[in-house]
Amino acid sequence: MLKFRTMIKNAPDIRLKDGSTYNSADDPRLTKIGRMLRRTSIDELPQIINVLIGDMSFIGPRPDPVDWIDKYTEEEKIFLTAKPGISGYNQAYFRNWSDSATKLKNDVFYARNISIVLDIKIMLKTCRTILLHQNLYVDESRK
Repeated sequence: MLKFRTMIKNAPDIRLKDGSTYNSADDPRLTKIGRMLRRTSIDELPQIINVLIGDMSFIGPRPDPVDWIDKYTEEEKIFLTAKPGISGYNQAYFRNWSDSATKLKNDVFYARNISIVLDIKIMLKTCRTILLHQNLYVDESRK
């Protein structure tokens, strides 16, 4: 998955209690330009190349680390049948606000309800979420 580098070299992988990625406005690992790229989601643009070569879709569940596969129940693994996306249901409606359990629940919902109508709704909501800078950083209570 291609992305613009937004962190300093050799930045530590900081995870929250639920295993999700730490992110905040004061994250010391981010470069000055990286902070702006993330705020505007421009760091995701190189993934269009992943879409063009067929590795990803514009809409679909965001990929999780490969070593997480053993953490899913058989019912939850349905989300793995959907091609990963640059944006998805969880990113459009919650961006970085939801915890990993909610994200997984939303990814399962998406995989069970894939449709062009749902994809259009997600695309429109993604644009709104990015333009209004909604749910940009993790819910502070999860730190």
